[in-house]
Amino acid sequence: MGDLDGVVAAVTGASSGIGEATARALVEHGATVALLARRAERLDDLAAELAEHGATTSVHVVDLADTEAAVAAIGEVVERHGRLDVLVNNAGFGSLAPARGSDLGDWLATTSINLDGLLAATHAALEPLVAAAAGPRGVADVVTVGSDAGRRVLPVGAVYSATKHAVGAFSESLRQELAPAHVRVGIVEPGITRTELPGKGEGDTPDVDSLGELAVLEASDIAEAVLYMVTRPPRVAVNEILVRPTEQS
Repeated sequence: MGDLDGVVAAVTGASSGIGEATARALVEHGATVALLARRAERLDDLAAELAEHGATTSVHVVDLADTEAAVAAIGEVVERHGRLDVLVNNAGFGSLAPARGSDLGDWLATTSINLDGLLAATHAALEPLVAAAAGPRGVADVVTVGSDAGRRVLPVGAVYSATKHAVGAFSESLRQELAPAHVRVGIVEPGITRTELPGKGEGDTPDVDSLGELAVLEASDIAEAVLYMVTRPPRVAVNEILVRPTEQS
């Protein structure tokens, strides 16, 4: 028996990186996991692999930048599994480049996924989460994967930093509102992490493969932080976890 038996979790951006690692961690603890992302083949492969180990999953191919599709995908999760106990907002986009000479399309793509898609998915999940919190488990969870860029401003990441600061404010306000309904709201803020985050252009971001093992996090490190949040007793709400590599200044 796992400590998340009977729990239904939806993970956005589940086709790789932190999202994939989080999905793996959740199913290892007994959760049923809905996998949401754009890349159908990646999701199908992950679902098949997890099924071989007895996990229950569902695949929902969706581009979170399409807010109507994001809302529909959350609806599909609830219809398929009959409930939603945990929402992990992980899908993200980041373009770290000087503002001068940058592509406006990159700016808008960053806000459309990091903010619009997150807001749409969360909005669609609110009532199912409140309903789940009123059930036997006694709580439900919203966990957003932000960034330490939500605490500090990057000189070549104006829009990316702006979205991560906004995510932090949104999470804190939502936390205060939903606490009486026993929906716990938390944010995990990673430092330098080895992921496939799209949009990080070559030459303007750290080459993580050249960093030592104490200077870069693995996706599984962030997944463990998410798992910690959602496996606390109902009386405990962990609202914020900042995780940086040991050598990150």
